[in-house]
Amino acid sequence: MALRIGWIFPTLLLAATVCGPSPSAAGDTSRARLFLLDAGRLAKTRDRVAAGDAALAPAVAQLRKEAERALEAGPFSVMDKKAVPPSGDKHDYLSVGPYWWPDPDKPDGKPYIRRDGEVNPERHQYDNVALSRMGEAVDTLALAYYLTGHEPYSKHAAGLLRTWFLDPDTRMNPHLEYGQAIPGRCDGRGIGIIDTTRLARLVDAVGMLGSSAAWTPGDQKGLQLWFRDYLKWLIESDHGRAESRTRNNHATWYDVQVVSFALFVGDEQTAGRVLREAGARRIATQIEPDGRQPLELARTKSFDYSTMNLRGMFDLATLGRQVGVDLWGFRTDDGRSIRRALDWLVAHTLGGQPWSHRQITRLRPQALRPLLRRAAIAYDEPRYEELYRELLDGDFRAGRIDLIYPAVRAGTD
Repeated sequence: MALRIGWIFPTLLLAATVCGPSPSAAGDTSRARLFLLDAGRLAKTRDRVAAGDAALAPAVAQLRKEAERALEAGPFSVMDKKAVPPSGDKHDYLSVGPYWWPDPDKPDGKPYIRRDGEVNPERHQYDNVALSRMGEAVDTLALAYYLTGHEPYSKHAAGLLRTWFLDPDTRMNPHLEYGQAIPGRCDGRGIGIIDTTRLARLVDAVGMLGSSAAWTPGDQKGLQLWFRDYLKWLIESDHGRAESRTRNNHATWYDVQVVSFALFVGDEQTAGRVLREAGARRIATQIEPDGRQPLELARTKSFDYSTMNLRGMFDLATLGRQVGVDLWGFRTDDGRSIRRALDWLVAHTLGGQPWSHRQITRLRPQALRPLLRRAAIAYDEPRYEELYRELLDGDFRAGRIDLIYPAVRAGTD
């Protein structure tokens, strides 16, 4: 698909309201403690839902449908896996590297060999699957509760959280020593830390449950203690230090996790330190002056990884606003910036320039939609919103994007 984008994005500095709790006529549930989402904008979405805004009705109906399905999900626990970690404690999280396969030339297949971009089905037998399903269900239920006030959603979400993080018989220990192990090579790797990326969104989901009777102050305190312990492990462990030293999407998503969890437990000093370093350590080292992300373009799914890494950088920029760090406007003297990276992806997927890098799965420009909407908001740039709409399939109002990242300008909601 080639869209006409004969235009130049101006370089703008962000001058938007800091994300954080915002009063609203919607009541106590509008005062959610959020980090990756804008609490004030989400409160306005809730007010619109309560008022029966027809423009949001299809998206709310779809969310309710997904929440009803999520009511049947779980409970999920690290204790459910068949494999036992090297520690002998099933409370320890365990996963294997997705792109590692048995060596056909070895009787036992070990040590495994790497096939980048090709997922070994064995990956689906470990804790990463349950973690993903738990996180997805909690995200859906919490948002549905926040926007509708339907208590069964918050009750089930709270139960899923207690099972995974708090209950002594089922909880996960707060570390990832055995994440993304490679049979015959290692019991775990720093790279495995990317398995818990979705927990950065989960702490926002917890914020949306804050006014529910189903989520108690004791639950909140217990979960914060769990994340404090996990944050300490991320920063001090050999695996955590190794992941911090990586240079590609792993480094980006490591920072997103550290900052999100630090803010969740009230450690603004750690969050601020990581964010102040992120421009030079992450953006300047991973994005070229023309916007290319060479470390992601070297992968066999180059578009997918480029988009994934940029999502993480958008998250860092969003988190930066919590502590007064402007990563949306960060730009090196030679032009490296997250906005330049987005423009490069747009030009090479929607603007007629060919995608000349390896992509072993179908290239889906629709993956740019959340980035375009978020960029339209962050940079107050209508053209990003226009591109967002040109990528829509079917009824665009049925998407969750319009609930959590509502359009800015009048008439575009």
